[in-house]
Amino acid sequence: MAWDPSTYMQFGAERTRPAADLLARIPNDKPRRIVDLGCGPGNATELLAACWPDAEILAVDSSVEMIERAGASKINAQFVVGDFESWEPATPPDIIYANAAFQWSPDPVGLVRRLFAHLSPGGVLAFQVPQNFDQPSHVVMREVASNGPWAERLADARWYDPGAFARSIDYARALSRGRRDIWTTEYLHVLRGPDPVFRWMSGTGLRPFLERLEGAEREAFEDEIMTRFAAAYPLEADGSTLFPFRRLFVVAARN
Repeated sequence: MAWDPSTYMQFGAERTRPAADLLARIPNDKPRRIVDLGCGPGNATELLAACWPDAEILAVDSSVEMIERAGASKINAQFVVGDFESWEPATPPDIIYANAAFQWSPDPVGLVRRLFAHLSPGGVLAFQVPQNFDQPSHVVMREVASNGPWAERLADARWYDPGAFARSIDYARALSRGRRDIWTTEYLHVLRGPDPVFRWMSGTGLRPFLERLEGAEREAFEDEIMTRFAAAYPLEADGSTLFPFRRLFVVAARN
C-alpha cells in the first residue's frame, strides 16, 4: 500500500501526541537497543532519539516513501524498509516500540506475543493502536465502500470489523507473563480547515480504498465520504470540527 508522508503529517501534532504519551510510561532508564516498528515518517522515532540519545535505534517501515522521508531527517537512527509481520531482531532489543502501526496486522495479538518473546530480559514492548473502529469515521468508510459502484473493487481492501478487532483484554492475556500497564485514552481533536476528518482519514484508514480508485470514480467516492463525514462531524460555532479519537496503549515488561 502506498503512503503519502505529507498527507499523513497534515495533523502531525495530533498524531505525535499519543506517541509521546506512550513514551512517558516506558519503565526503562538506559536502553541500549531500541526498535521502532512501523515508524512512518519518523515523528515518533525523533522522540525516542531525544529521550535516549545514547541508544542504538533501528526504525522499520514497509513504506519506501515513509522511510525516505524519515531518512532525510537528522534523527540519530537507522531507517530501513521492512515488514513488522516478519521482522526479527539480530540481537534482543531492550525496547520494541510501535505507534499506531499494529492495527494493520491481520493478527495483532499473535504479533505482539511473538515480539514480546524477542525482548532482552527486562525489556519492554510498548505500542498504541486506534480503537475508533465503531465510530462514524470508520462506519462511514465501510458503508460507502460496500454500497457504491466501486464495491467489487474494494471488497478485499483492508476492513476494520469493530466486532472482531483486538481489545485490551486480548492483549493482556497474550502478555500475561509480563508486567502489564494497559489503558485507553480518548483524544478530542479540534480540527480546522476544509473537510478535516476526510483529510485526516486520507492519511491513514482511507488509503486502502483510495489507491484502488481513479478518475471520476475516485472523485465520486471522495465526494460521498466527505458529505457523510460533514454530517457526522458538523462545524462548530467557532468554525472548528470536533473529532474524538480513542486509542489503546499497552506497555509490557519482561520479568
